[in-house]
Amino acid sequence: MLKAAFMFLSPSANPDKHIGIIDTGDVALIAVGVPNYGTACAKAAELLEEGIAAIELCGGFGTEGTAMIKEAVDGKIPVGVVRFDIHPGLGNASGDSVFR
Repeated sequence: MLKAAFMFLSPSANPDKHIGIIDTGDVALIAVGVPNYGTACAKAAELLEEGIAAIELCGGFGTEGTAMIKEAVDGKIPVGVVRFDIHPGLGNASGDSVFR
């Protein structure tokens, strides 16, 4: 079974509370909300230790945020992104200008 994660940014998110799992039998997808890049890095490292094979990041993560997540997992799993130049959930800004 593939275990993957989708991480999204929301300033009011608590990754211990705002988490859900969809399990199809072939794939277990963990969706988790994080409030900022620092918490996202900590959660990514935790997910790696839990056996997650891949992480996809929401469009709120800019190029710098994505690089931080890749560093947090030490390149041990692939990190993919949904890309927006600006994100409507962040006041039409990039996460790089909001969270770094």
